[in-house]
Amino acid sequence: MIKGLATVFLSVFSINTLAQHIEVILKDNASVQGELLTTKDDQIFLDIGYTVLPIPREKIVTIKTIRSDLDESSRSANHNPGTAGSNGEESGDASIGGNGIFFNSSGYTEEKPVREWIEELGESVVQVKTPRGFGSGFIINKRGYLMTNYHVIEGESRISIEVFHRKKDRLDRKTYQQIRIIALNKFADLALLKIEDPLPDNIIPVKLGDNEELEVGEPVFAIGNPLGLERTVTEGIISTKTRPISGTLFLQTTAQINPGNSGGPLFNLKGEVIGITNMKMNYFEGLAFAIPVSSVKHFLIHRDAFAYDNKNPSSPFIYLAPPGNQKH
Repeated sequence: MIKGLATVFLSVFSINTLAQHIEVILKDNASVQGELLTTKDDQIFLDIGYTVLPIPREKIVTIKTIRSDLDESSRSANHNPGTAGSNGEESGDASIGGNGIFFNSSGYTEEKPVREWIEELGESVVQVKTPRGFGSGFIINKRGYLMTNYHVIEGESRISIEVFHRKKDRLDRKTYQQIRIIALNKFADLALLKIEDPLPDNIIPVKLGDNEELEVGEPVFAIGNPLGLERTVTEGIISTKTRPISGTLFLQTTAQINPGNSGGPLFNLKGEVIGITNMKMNYFEGLAFAIPVSSVKHFLIHRDAFAYDNKNPSSPFIYLAPPGNQKH
């Protein structure tokens, strides 16, 4: 049945020929600038001149690129956000948001035809499978984090992800079985997963746009796996930006969305994710809906509040143990 809609030692004398100078905004409204040396899952390392400063990711609100010492040929090769930098992490024109977990759009990406974006973005859109069904999702960074809908994995803990890796002139299917649930929000229908297996260095994550900048009538396209038909592309427009359904605002689009598309990205012609497709009107076409990317960013930034509890896989909430009898 298709599940549907509805501490490491660092030398300060090490040479980084493609230095990336960044500004790190911290939760206490402080900021620090320096050269990004390397990153890990739980912290980044910044050369601030007289020492190397480790900064925990949990303390970071956002990271902005100030300057990358790249020659013109390197800039051209790395124009798109998410391409691999000299340290193996993402670099380019997009700022890093959500405590370093996703990429914000740079705001000046040129629009391109859908057929060109498919070549660049197709590898980042995945199929999410569980014992009861499947849906879609998309990779948001090189560390294997990906987004999908809550209802795609609801009540499930055995999850696999199919990725179509680009190999020269073809795409090779690979199934990843080591998947960890990071955070869930049942009411926003959002889920954050992580592929624990290593991904290829050349994979390009998507960048997140801004649904506030959308215009009614603006062209959009979706990539997903409707009815199991992998990497299906559909086009449409934004019908309205604020369609209220059960007290929540959704993007309404004419792009064809069907069971199996759930959790997949809705893109604009700048190749930015502006929503996550999650439902449609039954028996009608051209009436599909997507969760605005602003809600996705809020979920990712505050993901600790929605942390998954493997002792209670059917619920996104962590319940406290009842108090015991107290003897005085």
